[in-house]
Amino acid sequence: MTRIVQISDTHLSPGKRHFHANWQPLVDWLKASGADLIVHTGDVTVDGADVEEDMRYCAEMMDSIGIPYLAVPGNHDVGEPKHRHQPVNVQRLDRWRRHFGPDWWYRDIENWRLIGLDSMLVGSGEPAEAEQAAWLETVMQEASGRRIGWFTHRPLFIGEPTEGDVGYWAPTPEPRARLLDMARRHDVAFVASGHLHKLHDRQIDGVRYLWGPASGFLVGATLQPEGMAGEARLGALVYEFSGSDYTVRPSEIPGLSPFFIDDVVHEVYPPR
Repeated sequence: MTRIVQISDTHLSPGKRHFHANWQPLVDWLKASGADLIVHTGDVTVDGADVEEDMRYCAEMMDSIGIPYLAVPGNHDVGEPKHRHQPVNVQRLDRWRRHFGPDWWYRDIENWRLIGLDSMLVGSGEPAEAEQAAWLETVMQEASGRRIGWFTHRPLFIGEPTEGDVGYWAPTPEPRARLLDMARRHDVAFVASGHLHKLHDRQIDGVRYLWGPASGFLVGATLQPEGMAGEARLGALVYEFSGSDYTVRPSEIPGLSPFFIDDVVHEVYPPR
């Protein structure tokens, strides 16, 4: 059996320490969790997309846990597709890769191929978007009968697979449709994401969509789309893989403080 813990949205920074009090309880819990591997589903940093020191600091913090880990970037780590002020681009991707390694990857464990995707490339038009898509098709074709699971920062959708453009929250319909088609063709078992700071578990057309809770802070209803599904809680997801089977369960983390970004958003992410 292999145990993997998914954490997300730590939002750490040496300069903006608003959520830093939640780091040590998370580390203590991870060290006692029996995890063989940690997967961080993005927004490791407060603003690694523009602040080199945030990226360096967070990589050191992750290394200090002492458990092997893999990570995929979030919007605050590498920018957003075609964003007016902070677009994902070669410079921001290179910064991530210097500190955290590849922004897309796969890891074979038990009878599984676990794939990490850079969701911030999806819909970006950057050359790396096409490179990732071709790579993804290849590594799924070559999975040699292993079951497949994806880890990514942004969910593919927040309501329904056929929804329109939901802006910041998920990829636009056209690139989303391509990913959904690939997931169906390759019988992807689950797609696990972060970004929404909510816990949610839903099955559609044979694919399980998991939203991993954040460990840094919660987001109030006024800052999210009305009626968004999921439970606003802090914590992690614990996966156990045995052969071709798996289980996943949410876990609370003792000592986490329920900070709300709403209270300090003007300090942490001031408007431009």
